[in-house]
Amino acid sequence: MDENKESQDHQDVSPKPDTLSSIDSSALKDNSDDLQFQNRLDLSELQQSVNQIKQEVGKIIVGQKDMVDMLIASLLAKGHSLIEGVPGVAKTVTAKLLAKSLSVGFSRIQFTPDLMPSDILGTSVFNLKKSEFEFKKGPIFSNMILIDEINRAPAKTQAALFEVMEEQQITIDGNKFLLDAPFMVLATQNPIEQEGTYRLPEAQLDRFLFKIDVNYPNLEEEIEILSREHELKEKVKTEAITSFLTGEQIVKYQDLVSQILVEKHLLKYIAELIVATRSNQFLYLGASPRASIAILKSSKAFAAMAGRDFVTPEDIKRAAIPVLHHRVIVTPEREMEGVSSKQIIKQIIETVEIPR
Repeated sequence: MDENKESQDHQDVSPKPDTLSSIDSSALKDNSDDLQFQNRLDLSELQQSVNQIKQEVGKIIVGQKDMVDMLIASLLAKGHSLIEGVPGVAKTVTAKLLAKSLSVGFSRIQFTPDLMPSDILGTSVFNLKKSEFEFKKGPIFSNMILIDEINRAPAKTQAALFEVMEEQQITIDGNKFLLDAPFMVLATQNPIEQEGTYRLPEAQLDRFLFKIDVNYPNLEEEIEILSREHELKEKVKTEAITSFLTGEQIVKYQDLVSQILVEKHLLKYIAELIVATRSNQFLYLGASPRASIAILKSSKAFAAMAGRDFVTPEDIKRAAIPVLHHRVIVTPEREMEGVSSKQIIKQIIETVEIPR
């Protein structure tokens, strides 16, 4: 009798299978609801526009995804980009295609050794009818400026860009002229040819958010380039590009990017990277506070392009090399040994501890 009673009691205590499954499913449902997060900022429209820009540029350009990503990030971060590569790797074409996909003002300036600052900024011309001087705006008064072969102009002409690149304004004859937003300078240069070129001043290099190195395409990409060129049959390449993004939308996206969340420990991480360049024994010149601000802005842009309203250490690491490698100077001894600034910056990134 006692054994039967204990057996019955044991059966009564055990939960029914249906009840157990219902409890587990409800608990899992509650947990899944808790794990659903939403961005503070709605970045869906920005992401869609970024993808559309890539599609438009991709109609003509084969590969070079990193260059296109950095150009878009530079636009979102209100920065300027210096594109460096040997002739024929689509530096100028890519910049023109990016500008064509945007419904904004575009101006192209070919830099030459005899170019004067007034050829860029504009000059005052005497009006005989009004008997007064009138200011005639130069090609810099636009939204997107493509400067081809920027290192072919002398220092006097390069200095004309300092104020406009940093402050988005021009001061001529005591008068201040503000430029319309968005404003972006895309400059190209050839690192191989040295005859008839001038080294860019460090102060000007520091004003470029990114220095983008463009490499040769691989075999598959080279074949694709030839196939597309053959199919074009001498048609103008830019005709295939559709302008869809207005200046007002770009300014709106730039404001969104500025609101991306950055935790304090990531701000410290950026600062540690910058300080490490100043104490590195292989670097003659380290990065300035402008470089740390550039990493902050560009990492926000990369986060927004990925659909996140917060910055991660990977965003910072991705931004570090294109932001820093043109702002630091390698010591002459290491430069003679063939050590590049990119290699040193990579070592610094690996040395500085990533915050968790």
